[in-house]
Amino acid sequence: MSATKESKSRIRFTKNSGLVVYVTCGDPNIATTREIILAACRAGADVIELGVPFSDPVADGPVIQRASERALKNGTSLEDVLRLASEVRKETDAGLIVFSYLNPVLRFGLERFCGEAAKAGVDGALITDLTVEEAGEYRRLMAAHDLDTVFLAAPTSPDQRLKAISQACKGFVYAVSRTGITGAQKQLAADAQDLVKRIRKFTRLPVAVGFGIGNPEQFAQVGKFADAAAVGSAIVQLIEQNPGREAQAVASFVRSLKSGVSSAATSQS
Repeated sequence: MSATKESKSRIRFTKNSGLVVYVTCGDPNIATTREIILAACRAGADVIELGVPFSDPVADGPVIQRASERALKNGTSLEDVLRLASEVRKETDAGLIVFSYLNPVLRFGLERFCGEAAKAGVDGALITDLTVEEAGEYRRLMAAHDLDTVFLAAPTSPDQRLKAISQACKGFVYAVSRTGITGAQKQLAADAQDLVKRIRKFTRLPVAVGFGIGNPEQFAQVGKFADAAAVGSAIVQLIEQNPGREAQAVASFVRSLKSGVSSAATSQS
């Protein structure tokens, strides 16, 4: 499955094994983030979520909270993230999504953000705390710059709201595997598969499942019912635990995720 034909988006997922990788930009520094992103792309990541550090990341667990704190201490801003995207775009065709809370975008200027993101080669954005009901102007400006709008869909959302979310999305729909904050978990929530089925009633866009996916087994499990898995906290934790060899650690982990799916597909054929 791919993005809609009229979109120029680079968001494409390998069948049953798409991978969205989240990184907190500026952790441990911008130069290393660039190395990490390119290493992840070379290892098989389909889409990179460029996390904008924020002082009050209420949707995130302790791993990403710590990463945001470190990045903010380095002075990392949304402007730095867009500059990084521009540099990365010269070296990869992977999808690039700005992943941010609303406050940094509003401070930067919504129209300016859309223009600068398009100029940098970004494909779209996911604004974590922006609801569909309040996103009219944002969606209009994003569409004017041919940028994808990705929204979060939660298991607790009634069908009417899932329909509105799905119709507002471009690029892909981000299905939250469970309620609560980000962070790896031992088992996937049982309602993740049901949520994907419900979303598919309203859209033909790809569906990526995120929040809590942290190992090859869970990645392969998601590949059985969704188009992609989004992995964040597990990646950020690897970066935290491997100073000096962050890019190598992330690349190795990404390869392990993708090879696990390939092995499973081979054994079933």
